[in-house]
Amino acid sequence: MGILSRNKGGEGGIVAVDMLSERATMMRESVQKSQSITDNMVSILGSFDHRLSALETAMRPTQIRTHAIRKAHENIDRTLKAADVILSQFDLSRQAEAKILKGPHEDLESYLEAIEQLRNNIRFFNNNKSFKSSDGVLNNANSLLAKAISKLEDEFKQLLSSYSKPVEPERLFECLPTSMRPSTGSPGDQDSSSKNHLPSSHGEHNHGTDDTVYTPPTLIPPRILPLLHDLSQQMVQAGHQQQLVKIYRDVRFHVLEESLRKLGVEKLSKDDVQKMQWEVLEFKIGNWIHYMRIAVKLLFAAERKVCDQMFEGFEQIKDQCFADVTTGSVAMLLSFGDAIAKSKRSPEKLFVLLDMYEIMRELHSEIELLFRGKSCNEIRESAFGLSKRLAQTAQETFRDFEEAVEKDATKTAVSDGTVHPLTSYVINYVKFLFDYQSTLKQLFQEFENGDSNSQLAAVTMRIMQALQTNLDGKSKQYKDPSLTNLFLMNNIHYMVRSVRRSEAKDLLGDDWVQRHRRVVQQHANQYKRIAWAKILQCLSIQGLTSSGGSNSMGVDGQNSSGVSRPLVKERLKTFNVQFEDLHQRQSQWTVPDTELRESLRLAVAEVLLPAYRSFIKRFGPMVESGKNPQKYIRYSAEDLERMLGEFFEGKTLNEPKR
Repeated sequence: MGILSRNKGGEGGIVAVDMLSERATMMRESVQKSQSITDNMVSILGSFDHRLSALETAMRPTQIRTHAIRKAHENIDRTLKAADVILSQFDLSRQAEAKILKGPHEDLESYLEAIEQLRNNIRFFNNNKSFKSSDGVLNNANSLLAKAISKLEDEFKQLLSSYSKPVEPERLFECLPTSMRPSTGSPGDQDSSSKNHLPSSHGEHNHGTDDTVYTPPTLIPPRILPLLHDLSQQMVQAGHQQQLVKIYRDVRFHVLEESLRKLGVEKLSKDDVQKMQWEVLEFKIGNWIHYMRIAVKLLFAAERKVCDQMFEGFEQIKDQCFADVTTGSVAMLLSFGDAIAKSKRSPEKLFVLLDMYEIMRELHSEIELLFRGKSCNEIRESAFGLSKRLAQTAQETFRDFEEAVEKDATKTAVSDGTVHPLTSYVINYVKFLFDYQSTLKQLFQEFENGDSNSQLAAVTMRIMQALQTNLDGKSKQYKDPSLTNLFLMNNIHYMVRSVRRSEAKDLLGDDWVQRHRRVVQQHANQYKRIAWAKILQCLSIQGLTSSGGSNSMGVDGQNSSGVSRPLVKERLKTFNVQFEDLHQRQSQWTVPDTELRESLRLAVAEVLLPAYRSFIKRFGPMVESGKNPQKYIRYSAEDLERMLGEFFEGKTLNEPKR
């Protein structure tokens, strides 16, 4: 069984090997067959490659001819297209020429379009110099463009001239804030009953504030400005900047000057100013201040707006045209201010100098803005230079005034001891200066740094001290020392009272006021002592009495106390003479301040009346018991009090008694 099994197993292995062998044979045959097919395919493809190569060789001449034909067609197309472009440029050039020959007057917009088209044609032929007729075309186009620009210049000048008219004063006044508009008449009419017809220049220190609205006039209609802008743009592109600036200057320069002339602005030389009477000069200065404000805030502002819009995009031309047009008008205005600044100094000129300096300070920022740019440098510096000169002259006038006050040699004394005209003049001058506080502080800052309040206080104190020094000198002209003290009392009291009632008090301080009030009191006491000491001596008991005894009268007219009746009578007689003399003289003297006058009378009465009453009470019976007592006891205490009420009233000698 075992052998049989092994045999069966051996047979199975043989079968398997046979099968594998058959399959290997089949695969070998298949690979051989595939190789044969591949060889055949390679042979066939090789044959194709050979044929294609032969075909390509055969067709190459045909391909070359076809490519040449295609290139020729492309060249023809390009040439035709180039010819179309050139022909269209010729066509456009003819159209532009026709419009240009008509001129710009009828249809400016089309004329400008034609110029732009002509420029495009010139650029085209410049870029296509290979065209054999390009030089001739360019020459013709450039010649036509030159004619076009020339006509454009004429049109610009004609259009600008047509719409450039002087601005009438009434129209300018309408552009001012309501508070500054004149009532009637022309500001330049000196014969008019209303001075300037414009608001007073003094006291208008707030005109530069932000809430004040100025509306510059329209110089060129808004619909015309774009046309002028387009014309100017074409002229600039053509390189005609100088011609453009000249035309604008020649037209607008005279129009602006005429606007100012109609307003009342005059060309005045330094000699003209020097020869004028003060009243006339003061009038013209007031007008000049308004002219400056109107010129800068209205006329120059409007001119700058026109330049900025007309020459938009050309900054240098903007500034050049504005400078050229305004330079004459600015010079005319500044020359008057310069003549005033350089004229002979006098105290009354200080306030107009401050007014002029004030307006220049007010306009400073606007001048800086309007006259910007290199072309306007000279004008701008001229304006700022005038501000400096006005400040310098004002400061020198200040010093002159201080010196003049101290050295005033007026010989005319006030006979009644009242406030001297110099005192009232100086105090009013100082009070008036305080209306210019802010201007003065700005002026001081022009020349030195520091606290402007302190500087103003120092100047004011120096003026007050100069006045006091002068008054001390004038007081020595009086022969009566009591009148000397009354004079000083009156004048220093006037100074103190004026300071207390003005802004000067805040600047000078309470210490100054209190110190000078004490000076007033000292002079009042000195007056009382000097004027009344002698008459009070008559009422003194010294020299009348001897020791002991009663009041009973002796045979010789003496009472028991040793007082002599004749001596009493002599004392009363002397008192009467002295009092009447004092009454006659001092009722002609003046104490103008009511409160001070009553205070001084009361101070005298408080000393005199008690002494008189005491004397009459004690010694009156000695006189009353004798002959003609009324000859010696001429006045009662009430009579004296009534007569004291007539002191310091400034009566004349022949004026009747009250």
